Amino acid sequence: MRIVVIGATGHIGTFLVPRLVRAGHEVVAVSRGTSTPYADTPEWTRVERVVADREQEDRDGTFGDRVAALAADAVVDLVCFTVESAGQLVRALRGSRTHLVHCGSIWRAGVSHVLPITEATMTPPFGEYGVRKDAIARLLQEETASGGVFTTSVHPGHISGPGWMPIGPLGNLDPSVVTRLTRGETVEVPGLGAEAMAHVHADDVAQLFQLAVEQRDAASGGAFFATAPTALTVRGYAQLVASWGGREARLESVSWDRFREVTAPDHADASWQHLSRSQVFSTAEAERVLGYAPAWTASETVRDALRWQVEHGGLEVAAGTTI
Repeated sequence: MRIVVIGATGHIGTFLVPRLVRAGHEVVAVSRGTSTPYADTPEWTRVERVVADREQEDRDGTFGDRVAALAADAVVDLVCFTVESAGQLVRALRGSRTHLVHCGSIWRAGVSHVLPITEATMTPPFGEYGVRKDAIARLLQEETASGGVFTTSVHPGHISGPGWMPIGPLGNLDPSVVTRLTRGETVEVPGLGAEAMAHVHADDVAQLFQLAVEQRDAASGGAFFATAPTALTVRGYAQLVASWGGREARLESVSWDRFREVTAPDHADASWQHLSRSQVFSTAEAERVLGYAPAWTASETVRDALRWQVEHGGLEVAAGTTI
């Protein structure tokens, strides 16, 4: 197939584009041209490149037509964040046989009432990002149900992999938390430490996008969660990190007010966004319909990402730590 990937050089595209090339597809990579993939693999030499400023062209009302003119069998949209942007692309693709596969977010689901969360049992979203992603997914499902464009949405968890810092043990991107745990220092934890996070390896997310693209009829109209088969709690994640330094995690449970007093505002806000949701997801629907088979557990996922950080000088750990 001829497949257009929008936002091709990001977290998911870094793994998805080589997958598609290896599978024999013709790939067109659309990006702003300001960044390179996190991993430079030989498959990228066989990819057609298109440079486009999606935000500017959305404002001009030209981006949808630009993509439609590429005459793809499938369009994978990894960087759509508003209903207006999604709507423009949908309108441009109407009347074609193109399959639009959209990247959403697990945050289209709200707080957890029953675990694991399924596509049928999720509660309404909260927060601007989650509300927007949910609205886009609903627009796409309604479009397909009404006989319009073939669409599918994939909703990843906390995408992690080599090349960028994963969401850490406290639900934020503060690398010092990992450093302190490997040193055996006490770390203050907001709440009980039983809150869960839904990590997923970028290559597993790429796997589900590939499955959706290659099985249009089965995937059309669907919305699928993409997470690891396991989830880490705060204390489980902390213990995992501490164990790499041969230590036990030393955790002190504190109130959220106390946590905000001793934590940088951006890190405290990120912790609240992740831990207040305390989400664990089922991937049963993606497994049943598309054959999704995640290869990485949550523990293996964060280990792979953090090992890369240490090896490339992005993260300090105690002497003797083996990740």
